[in-house]
Amino acid sequence: MTDTSDTVTDTATGPADASQQALRIAFSPCPNDTFVFDAWAHGRVPGAPALDVTFADIHLTNGMAERGEFDVLKVSYAVLPWVLDEYALLPCGGALGRGCGPLVLTREPGTDLTGKTVAVPSERSTAYLLFRLWAAEVVPGGVGEVVVMPFEEIMPAVRDGRVDAGLVIHEARFTYQNYGLHSLADMGEHWELTTGLPIPLGAIIAKRSLGDEALKRLAESVRASVRMAWDDPLRSRPYVLEHAQEMDPAVADQHIGLYVNEFTADLGEHGYAAVRGLLTRAAAEGLVPALGPDALAFTGR
Repeated sequence: MTDTSDTVTDTATGPADASQQALRIAFSPCPNDTFVFDAWAHGRVPGAPALDVTFADIHLTNGMAERGEFDVLKVSYAVLPWVLDEYALLPCGGALGRGCGPLVLTREPGTDLTGKTVAVPSERSTAYLLFRLWAAEVVPGGVGEVVVMPFEEIMPAVRDGRVDAGLVIHEARFTYQNYGLHSLADMGEHWELTTGLPIPLGAIIAKRSLGDEALKRLAESVRASVRMAWDDPLRSRPYVLEHAQEMDPAVADQHIGLYVNEFTADLGEHGYAAVRGLLTRAAAEGLVPALGPDALAFTGR
């Protein structure tokens, strides 16, 4: 990820009516998001609304959603129980998959986390929710202090002994060995083995107040942008690398290949089952509020 605590605004005007105000959207500068939204943000999706883009890491967009600050946001699935009164979950554009879950990293292999300090990127992230569910099963004594810190500081903190373990996401799957660290556990692997479902990570949400027709149009625009990115992946490359400046292009390609998949084009039956499964299980553990029966329904579908 490129941004840590600040946001960056990048206004892009799509082929919308001149009298129409651009939608305010916030998503991360990570390669999967810039790949997905490139065509739309640069006005190449016919009929799509114009976008006013803000880049922010997901711990910031989660807070933006809770405050109702943007029309459209990329957020953690874990934050949905707090925001679905105001926002609708779009059935596309997000990040789910297999073999792409968060990792718990330590300096030494096989470290017992009982009573240990663990750094996490956000307490409202899906990664942290998956970690809490995992730890409840495999760390019966319970971990010690949980420290929230910016994503890019976690691996150095583990390496330098400032924390005992770190929960990492995204491109850290490909780079943690560079810090001399070991993968203690794969949260996604544990989730898949215990549920058989894909791993729900990041969601696209939009304000319900936009109306059903607008929400349907948004979903169609997301799907079109994804398909255009797949059809001509080199077209998005400058946008992707501009916002992932410190990331090796090969790592950016791996990142996109892992997190942009069939669930990005459409959640489908298995995607919705994964989201419901995660949030239902977390609610049963008292980690999130329980969802209403129709909370995930998308009326614009």
